[in-house]
Amino acid sequence: MQFGKLAKKYMIFASAALLTFAACGNPDEYKPVDYQDQPIDVSSNETPDPGPTVLPGLMAIGERYVRDDGKMESYLTGEWIDADIAQRRPMAVMIPNNRNALPQYGVSYADIIYEAPMEKCSCTRLMGIFQDYDDLEYIEPIRSARHYFLQEALSYDAIYCNWGLAESYVGPLINSDYVDNISASVKGIDVGADEAFSRDKERQELGWSLEYTGVMRIDGYNAAVSRLGYSTDYPTGNYTFPLPIATDASRAEYEDYPDTSVIYPGGDHNQQSPNGYSELNPYFVYNPEDQLYYRYQNGEPQVDELTGEQLAVSNVIIKYVDGEAYPGNDGYMNFIVFGAGDGVLFTNGKCVDLKWARDLPFDESLNYTDDIYAQTRYLYADNEDEEVILNKGKTWICLVWNKYRDYTSYS
Repeated sequence: MQFGKLAKKYMIFASAALLTFAACGNPDEYKPVDYQDQPIDVSSNETPDPGPTVLPGLMAIGERYVRDDGKMESYLTGEWIDADIAQRRPMAVMIPNNRNALPQYGVSYADIIYEAPMEKCSCTRLMGIFQDYDDLEYIEPIRSARHYFLQEALSYDAIYCNWGLAESYVGPLINSDYVDNISASVKGIDVGADEAFSRDKERQELGWSLEYTGVMRIDGYNAAVSRLGYSTDYPTGNYTFPLPIATDASRAEYEDYPDTSVIYPGGDHNQQSPNGYSELNPYFVYNPEDQLYYRYQNGEPQVDELTGEQLAVSNVIIKYVDGEAYPGNDGYMNFIVFGAGDGVLFTNGKCVDLKWARDLPFDESLNYTDDIYAQTRYLYADNEDEEVILNKGKTWICLVWNKYRDYTSYS
């Protein structure tokens, strides 16, 4: 994939897409992707040829295989997990992240977390990409859909889970055949899955606002997936790692790149100052002992109520995106997650400038196409022919509005 070609296409379509693509097309005209029901072939125990070399000695995981102990590398983290779980389509779950919604329960089980601003850029919302959730009873709180999160979820072939939606902007896509959706039955959702959702009465009694008491129960989710006939396996064919991940034998050290230990996606200034990101002033601190980035916000560690432990990941990506506020008083935001742009990868305590690129998902009439499933590729800023390689483990991806990118800081 060539960044230059995508950038040229992006310039042609972006201005028209900013205000129209979220509601484009007739939902009846959407065409489903033909997912074959056969699982991928995992019968071979032979170690395959590894992926391409990107830096000297640095190799990305290539073909997946099943070890003698029944483990397979996860598409999301690269870690060795049970093969039946490694072949499972993930779920993408919408989780609020404003002050009144905390704490969150079960979020640490997510393999990839997306974070992006919400209405008027006053706070952020999270979308967790979960694959290994068998030990989870439920996730809470659950919140409503935004189209830019949904568009990102489809690049992982994820089943999208939400309670509510910005109907005008999300409705045409979420109700189309392109999306396998597990949603509470609310206005704007054509097919609901109420067996997956309930209210936390204890939170209600303790004074939480109703919107922050939504629970998604895993047994209900599984029941809804079965009832709706959604495939639970990754598609066959050309599916590959959405993020290239280093092999066991070659850690992505990036020795020649700058050291970075603290990352402020929305800036390190007073949280009351407008920065186009979040009132909670989130940041990450790198710990060289375990090579993880620990998450802080509101001046404190961000902790999963389930485990009592601070959220931590192996990789952080900042993805700068174009966008604007939709007209009107509701403050809904529009962020463009297709085309091309700049970004930064943080891994192993290093900072790597990058370019990101993703195929445009609509035709010249702004109707969605099968490219809605295209994966984002993250390329070296100084070598756009090669993809950056992440280290094994969890990844946090921050969508930062280009308008406020100068606030982003790291040191």
